[in-house]
Amino acid sequence: MGRLFSIGEVLIDFIPAQKGKALKDVISFERAPGGAPANVAAAVAKSGAKASMITKLGEDAFGDFLIETLTQVGVNTDHVFRTNEANTALAFVSLKEDGERDFSFYRNPSADLLLTEDEIEASWFKEGDILHFCSVDLVESPMKRAHQRAIEYAKEKGGIISFDPNVRLPLWKTPEDCRETILSFIPKAHILKISDEELEFITGISNEDEAISSLFTGDVKAVIYTRGAKGAELYVQEQCYQSSGYKVEVQDTTGAGDAFIGGFLYKLLEKKVSLSELESILHSDHRDILSYANASGALTTTGKGAISALPTKAEIHEFISKHE
Repeated sequence: MGRLFSIGEVLIDFIPAQKGKALKDVISFERAPGGAPANVAAAVAKSGAKASMITKLGEDAFGDFLIETLTQVGVNTDHVFRTNEANTALAFVSLKEDGERDFSFYRNPSADLLLTEDEIEASWFKEGDILHFCSVDLVESPMKRAHQRAIEYAKEKGGIISFDPNVRLPLWKTPEDCRETILSFIPKAHILKISDEELEFITGISNEDEAISSLFTGDVKAVIYTRGAKGAELYVQEQCYQSSGYKVEVQDTTGAGDAFIGGFLYKLLEKKVSLSELESILHSDHRDILSYANASGALTTTGKGAISALPTKAEIHEFISKHE
């Protein structure tokens, strides 16, 4: 079985004690480990596969806490660097009554953005590995170039590249900067996950079918189109595989999309996928893969925070068996 490498931000989410309040009106917060790439790595590790995080944290208490948290859930932190040039990133999250979120980020810059391309090593990667990344750390910074180097090395070794844009506009100078950067990285990926909230913004196309078709550019072999509680659609070559979501009592949607793609990538690792077999495995095993991913995402919304709410493989299988 290969290993998942996740590159990008690891940060502290400060979750409000009260739902339904604007961020300016929240009185108290609870500290929760997070960051989309870290959530994905944790989801894969909690399902039982090997996962490593590639990032940089501050030489501070929050950085110590995040390394301890990742280690506790089984994520390898050998490629987590430390610096005293910047602090670990923080994000304050306001939860609406339906569990949706409003973010305020503290990073100008944060330590993760200082990871350099020279700190990435080709020897980390091998055939059968998956490299996953998002867009938050693709702002102009050393970290953006570190992403490019990691993608280059992983591809040279025959690895699979997974990209979830995970749009966070407040972190960009302009929406167009965000959109253009995402569009420049999409062709580098083999697997692309995109949500119904992001599709038109990223593609600039209002027709859903045309928008999804436009994403098959460069190396893209599969597009996963997620619709929250309504499930997801998997597009491979000319085929579209639909899956329904699971109804649960939602507490917090933070990390739900990360849990979904983490579950999806875990199933690929479990099946010992190679790049040459990626499309055939997605065709033959789409029901199993999507069911597991949907269950992983749904279960995560029933708890608070992201990493702390991620389910184990046993919990996911039990959940699926109850809903068959």
